[in-house]
Amino acid sequence: MGMLSFIKEAGEKLFSKGEAKAAQEAAAKAPTPENVAALSQTAGDAIKAYIKSMNLSVEGLEVGFDAPTGTVTVKGVAADQATREKVLLCCGNVSSVSSVNDQMSVAKQEPESQMYVVVSGDNLSKISKQFYGSPNKYTQIFEANKPMLTHPDKIYPGQVLRIPPDA
Repeated sequence: MGMLSFIKEAGEKLFSKGEAKAAQEAAAKAPTPENVAALSQTAGDAIKAYIKSMNLSVEGLEVGFDAPTGTVTVKGVAADQATREKVLLCCGNVSSVSSVNDQMSVAKQEPESQMYVVVSGDNLSKISKQFYGSPNKYTQIFEANKPMLTHPDKIYPGQVLRIPPDA
């Protein structure tokens, strides 16, 4: 548990459509406390819906967003460490999010993964060689980041990936 940092300009564009976009525009035009609170609520709801769309099940999932600081606070009980880490990445790999306040717990304790921030020129083979000593273990990283990753070649600078312990 704790605070994880992310690159605010990188990630899924969850706030660029529908209610989230309207709330963002209203808060930009008139940054009243009411408009900022509405943006925070709508953005938190959008992130929670995104987590659910990834089929990540968390008991008692609560997601809050603080628009002025770009901080997501996430609470709940994940079945295992991998689910917890994936939820944290879903929260952080969203454009406009700069940090995630992890207040989650897990039902089954397991070793934590390392986190890695993708830089320009990276690919999963290169990252695999760096962490595991072999570029051929890239599938281990890909599998650890499903369903957020849909293809091994679709990573971007600023994205944070889970690097699980070598199997």
